Amino acid sequence: MRQRRLKVYGRSAVYHCMTRTVNGALLFKDREKEVLRKMIRQVADFSGVEVLTYCVMSNHFHVLLRVPDASVVSDVELMRRYKVLYPKPTKYQEASVVGMAAELRADGDEAEVIRRKLLARMCDVSEFMKTVKQRFTTWFNKSHQRYGTLWADRFKSVLVEGEGNPMQTMAAYIDLNPVRAGLVEDPKDYRFCGYAEAVSGGGLARKGLLQIWSDYAGASSRTPTYALRMHRELIFGKRAAEQGLSEMKRDKALKVLDQENAVLPRATVLRCRVRYFSDGAILGSAEFVRGFLDTWQAEKGRKYPPKVNEMRGANWRGLAVIQGLRSKVFG
Repeated sequence: MRQRRLKVYGRSAVYHCMTRTVNGALLFKDREKEVLRKMIRQVADFSGVEVLTYCVMSNHFHVLLRVPDASVVSDVELMRRYKVLYPKPTKYQEASVVGMAAELRADGDEAEVIRRKLLARMCDVSEFMKTVKQRFTTWFNKSHQRYGTLWADRFKSVLVEGEGNPMQTMAAYIDLNPVRAGLVEDPKDYRFCGYAEAVSGGGLARKGLLQIWSDYAGASSRTPTYALRMHRELIFGKRAAEQGLSEMKRDKALKVLDQENAVLPRATVLRCRVRYFSDGAILGSAEFVRGFLDTWQAEKGRKYPPKVNEMRGANWRGLAVIQGLRSKVFG
């Protein structure tokens, strides 16, 4: 079933998407994670969306996407994107590509059908997630001699204000997944996340990181080295960034957060599971969230308008969400 996602028209939108395996089964080892990582990049190229960062875990994955508003795509670009999905095409797929290209050149009724079908799959967060999940399921089932459903029915998505602190904090939260899971102490040592890929010199990952930090300083400072340094300071806290140490361990942080009105540094709380980032619906400044209240209410069919809720538990620097999550916010 196609899921409705809150859309931002007339400008690019940023979404945090997350999906899990059925029953949270730990199915993915290094080979599976690497194939899924590559598929995320591949489908993003086809879809015309930009992966800002991502993290692939043993039973789920996160991706922070910038989704542009739909635009005109030439026939040449349509065919390039279509062929991206089939890097090692079968004879049938090769013939299909040749036939589609011929129809587009002829520019008849069939060409319009092809354009409409391909464009309907582009610049759309739901179509992106659907394509990734379907293609990976096909590969996984074939590789493991299994059949049936691999993913839970639904994926979660949060509309994120596409600049500054909201986007930077969400990106850091995603990159810290392996730290929260106890797999590594430093996300640069976990090869299946955007931050580690950027540290190792990956061009697409560095481009995503530059997008995340593009408005933080003047143009002269917008380099991969600068973006990596700022991201690391957010992940670890400025004082601990050089040593690669968190300011407080997760277990201790949870005990402090249980206290009424507890406020901890962002770098500390980001090491806990924070449901705002997966269940908050819309994340950004209070003004940004307020701008989508009516749209969210209408799409959800809610009788009463939602409220703008300030995030608690840390110095989030003005971050707000729609879903207040008054209980079990942290874990």
